Amino acid sequence: MAMAKKTKKTGIEELEYYRINWFPGHMNKAIKEIKSNIKMVDIVLEVRDARSPLASGNKENYATNSDKPYLIVINKTNMADPATVKLWDEWFKKKEESYIFVNALDKTSVKSIVKRAKDILHAHRLKSNPDGVTKTKMKMMILGLPNTGKSTIINRLANRDASKAAAKPGQTKGQLWVKVDKELDLLDTPGVMPPRIDKELHGMWLSVIHAIPDHIVTPDFSACFLIEHLLRIKAAGFKDQYKFETLDGLDLIQACDHIGKIRGCLRPGGGYDYDHIYKIVLNDFRKGLLGKISFGVPPKR
Repeated sequence: MAMAKKTKKTGIEELEYYRINWFPGHMNKAIKEIKSNIKMVDIVLEVRDARSPLASGNKENYATNSDKPYLIVINKTNMADPATVKLWDEWFKKKEESYIFVNALDKTSVKSIVKRAKDILHAHRLKSNPDGVTKTKMKMMILGLPNTGKSTIINRLANRDASKAAAKPGQTKGQLWVKVDKELDLLDTPGVMPPRIDKELHGMWLSVIHAIPDHIVTPDFSACFLIEHLLRIKAAGFKDQYKFETLDGLDLIQACDHIGKIRGCLRPGGGYDYDHIYKIVLNDFRKGLLGKISFGVPPKR
């Protein structure tokens, strides 16, 4: 489907007609198991994507009567716009959430997660039992949407491929204990989406960052949405990657045609292969080749 040519509306304009929800049966089962297994751990870590820290969250769906300490780990700061990350940092601080921004590809950054979790857990234990003996052993549950980087964090901590990351979102269906060292055990869990995505815009953000698989929101729709976003913010990395002279005044079709020309995406007999163009743009974005991009800013309320 060559959306750039066939539709009169752009991806952004069509959002009101395009409700996105993806919640297969194994995710409902996983949430029930998560709530049941929380009693087995000392602290819960929820991994989010720094490019969209609110849309990639799912805290309310893990809620139980438990008072377990909860740490929000906002990953992929290396792919997010630094100025927007700073705004989110200030927002989470005002919300008095326990959080930490990390880059899971950096081992030092990942180690800071354990230190932050230990500090939170220590404070929690002192509060509940000020005169008790301080424990050093810690059991953590790690949660998050698909493709937020849970497996990468676990593998960095364990120094091995303890948790295999699936090639497609939502493929990991089991829960797994991973022993990091004598003082730390991790309970890995499947990537779980919210049962309902109330804002269509959030669904598009999640599809672009690949928390939602491409067979749910097809590459043509996701790519057109992404290209329009990059044109609107005049993303320098996008401009450089595809050798645009300027992004000023370009519309979706012109941008796609230019990328098709630069990358040689031609159909036999003439015309551009838009399906190929869409896949190129999405893959380049997901590899971080289009610069540091964020979707959305903190809500004012």
